[in-house]
Amino acid sequence: MVSASFLPVAPGGGRLQPVGIDQIRILGGFWGDRQQLNADKLIPHSLRWETKVGWIENFVRAAEGTIGGRHQGREFADSDVYKLIEAMAWEVGRTGDEDLDAEIERLGALIEAVQGDDGYLNTRFGNPGQEPRYSAFAWGHELYCYGHLIQAAVARIRTGHEGAIVRVAIKAADHVCREFGKGAREDVCGHPEIEVALAELSRATGDARYLEQARIFLDRRGHGILPDIEFGRSYYQDDEPFRESTVLRGHSVRALYLCAAAVDIAVEKGDAELLEIARLQFDATIARRTYITGGMGSHHQDEAFGVDFELPPDRSYCETCAGIGSVMVAWRLLLATGDLRYGDVIERALYNIVAASPSEAGDGFFYANTLHRRTPAMPADPDEALPRANASLRAPWFEVSCCPTNVARTFASLSTLVATASDDAVQIVQYAPASIEAEVAGSPVRLTMATGYPYDGRVVVTVDEAEAPFDLELRIPGWAAGATLGGETVEPGTCRIEGLTTDDVIELDLPLAPRLVRPDSRIDAVRGTVAVERGPFVLCVESVDLPGGLDVAEIEVLRGAEPTASGRGAAIRGRRVRHAAAPWPYGPDAAVAEGDAEFDITLVPYHSWANRGPVTMRVWVPEQA
Repeated sequence: MVSASFLPVAPGGGRLQPVGIDQIRILGGFWGDRQQLNADKLIPHSLRWETKVGWIENFVRAAEGTIGGRHQGREFADSDVYKLIEAMAWEVGRTGDEDLDAEIERLGALIEAVQGDDGYLNTRFGNPGQEPRYSAFAWGHELYCYGHLIQAAVARIRTGHEGAIVRVAIKAADHVCREFGKGAREDVCGHPEIEVALAELSRATGDARYLEQARIFLDRRGHGILPDIEFGRSYYQDDEPFRESTVLRGHSVRALYLCAAAVDIAVEKGDAELLEIARLQFDATIARRTYITGGMGSHHQDEAFGVDFELPPDRSYCETCAGIGSVMVAWRLLLATGDLRYGDVIERALYNIVAASPSEAGDGFFYANTLHRRTPAMPADPDEALPRANASLRAPWFEVSCCPTNVARTFASLSTLVATASDDAVQIVQYAPASIEAEVAGSPVRLTMATGYPYDGRVVVTVDEAEAPFDLELRIPGWAAGATLGGETVEPGTCRIEGLTTDDVIELDLPLAPRLVRPDSRIDAVRGTVAVERGPFVLCVESVDLPGGLDVAEIEVLRGAEPTASGRGAAIRGRRVRHAAAPWPYGPDAAVAEGDAEFDITLVPYHSWANRGPVTMRVWVPEQA
């Protein structure tokens, strides 16, 4: 097998190359704290719950032949066990945790005992007393489950391990190629995932069959193979071929996973046209179908994108997995094109969607990420799994728990998003205290990045070792107008410093003053409102911070007011508004609001909301008329 550095994504081409989690160490700070939370709380929490709700026991029963009528969880429960194993695998690669490594092997043995001689593997279908295998392509998720199994195996391969998970995944992938390859059955899975997994397995093993099967699935989709449903075939991207689409549509996570796969396939096959199609789709989605938080998906009923500029804050779905899917696509496009501006997309989603999901204690998660909570959110029962989008505060587990394990695998492999390398330069994509080892033109480079970002905008990069001069490129975020490098102003985009050698020091200062943001007027739902951002953070108002028991529905920002720094958030001058009671809310004249005395409205980072008990919350606040 081909062994790369510890990389979730290891393209064989592209403008930039990723740097592994064994070469980049996050040294504390915002993301270091979350990596520690993941190791200490999120991964053990997920293992306890998957045991508690019977998803791991499914494999024991399937191996015993007693699973018929006793399967626990939804049809895709297997996938969450696989995602947890992937998270464990990256954590073992990051820390060398021997107990976690042993747990992976224990789970691998349970899973291997279920797999058929031909490679088929599922605890929901194909076993005694169950529906036949491949009898429900629209909703069965069998290929989707293989996808997450394969990604767990890639994590094991890339971190230098073999074992049961690798054996099982390769056997399953071979089965998929036989069953669904050219000239075999013309089917696709209702939930894309197998495509991106097969592409990465091809990279990890050097076996081109897997990449070709990924391409077959991509090009097979969009021809009406899956049944029409109430949401339309766009729900699972089977309404039109990917190569003919101009924007992401349908179920957000499915669309993003498919787009990520398209980038992988395009890079490995040298298909510049496909790469451009994927790039244009994603760029259009960012420009017209994405929330200020970086969240995607404005429909609750089908977890889907709306039409252009359909972005209601109180009905925002913004599934956590969609935020992770957005990071997956943006990262691949950054590597393929060399455009560091995709790092802005990654930063926004990481700080405002992914970081928002887990509670500060690591014992609960948001599945959906609303931008406006109209009624006080009530605590979830710590011993009960909740329906996916019905959690008031963060829930300990969900009947559909794709998000907790997705967060866990993302946090465990997060350091690879910090920096990249090219033939003549190292690129800093995300700012965090970190040590970085890379290779430029065959020569090693070692850097140390010291920063208090995102709470402090000063970033100091020291060249600890460079055998030959190299260049350094820094991503200057789009919001960072007025940034300075060594005291000189630099524009948002990419800043390149040439000819660095050992002991050189680069000092970057990013402005973290709060800034007022107004929405595009085509976003009807928030016309007449404002939001506040600070650095990479979107801020919000929680009712707990308002005077006199006010609710977030009773405030407005004074016209002309500007935000000022306050703690880790901001404050902006506002007032309470009162509307006269009326029997009917419509008429020839707009209702007139009367304002009370002014006060400072406190805003906090959105990712932190709902950690202080039941509250109402909003990101977009009405502005005084």
